[in-house]
Amino acid sequence: MTDETSPVAESTVDADEEKIVRAEPKKRPRLLRRLLIVTALGVAMLAAAGFALVMERQFTLNGNIERIPGAFPEEAGRPAKTVGEAQNWLLIGSDKRPGEAGNQRADTIMIVHVPADRARLTLIGIPRDSYVRIPGHGNNKINAAYSFGGPRLLIRTVENLTKVRIDHFAALDFQGFVTMTKAIGGVDVYVARKVYDPANKVTWPQGTVHLEGEKALMFVRQRYNLPGGDFDRIRRQQAFIGAMGRKIVSRDLLTDPLKLNGFLEALTRAVSVDDGVTLSTLRDLALELRDLRPDKVDSATVPNLGSVTVRGASVVRLDKRAGEKFFAAIRDDKLTEYFDTSGGLNDLTILP
Repeated sequence: MTDETSPVAESTVDADEEKIVRAEPKKRPRLLRRLLIVTALGVAMLAAAGFALVMERQFTLNGNIERIPGAFPEEAGRPAKTVGEAQNWLLIGSDKRPGEAGNQRADTIMIVHVPADRARLTLIGIPRDSYVRIPGHGNNKINAAYSFGGPRLLIRTVENLTKVRIDHFAALDFQGFVTMTKAIGGVDVYVARKVYDPANKVTWPQGTVHLEGEKALMFVRQRYNLPGGDFDRIRRQQAFIGAMGRKIVSRDLLTDPLKLNGFLEALTRAVSVDDGVTLSTLRDLALELRDLRPDKVDSATVPNLGSVTVRGASVVRLDKRAGEKFFAAIRDDKLTEYFDTSGGLNDLTILP
């Protein structure tokens, strides 16, 4: 019988322990490799799911946007493109989407000038009662062009008037506008004095007013009982767009996936664009303007001589001489220099 304390016994025990010690490092790398593989598979699955979700959202949002075939007039006779990479969008607001039956007069008409350096944006309001020549229809209010011939005739009328080439067209239907304002939780604007809207029987109090849904739509569309009539309405619309811009770039919206998705859903369902606009077009432009802040958005109205009466109707007479200089600044992408020397920016800090 061997003594447990004998050298042979100790050697046997030491050998067994050495086998155990040597075996343990072999098991740990296997376990670590398995953990790494499982983790990698998990990350890959999450990445794939995230990519699929992004693609699904992109596909859905892109599908929401209505495209307008043949929105632009024939190329012959159209103005040359604005210099450099500048863009001009014609934006309208209407009760009906392009192509729907019935009266489609444009309630809101704006040129959105995007300069080549993407440093600023300029919203240029065209009063809907501007008295202009509409090709094939003689002289009339400019919003009648949309009723007579849809986007194509309106674009042709605007281009003939301004000699500014329109690169893209977008129409916002007002019901979609209501949904958009709800999606972002509304905006606040400051009203300088108490004013009554006889058409909707609504009184806007002096001070900060919260606008959301139908209430926002009534505010931006009010025309009667405003001191400047349609000119004041343009200022209201431009101020609202600025307030909406501030809300959109706010951290509350951009860091809340549900709110952001709700807004994008509402926006893409509310807007109709020319068939050259894709979601990539909008995404690329958004990336180019990602550093733009609301204080870099200018607002103006085309030069005019005020309202006059023509054949019993109230119309806006445009200032041809001043307009030529103004429109040349758009074509040459020099609006900042124009405003510095000629003025003409709308003050949106106080609204009627």
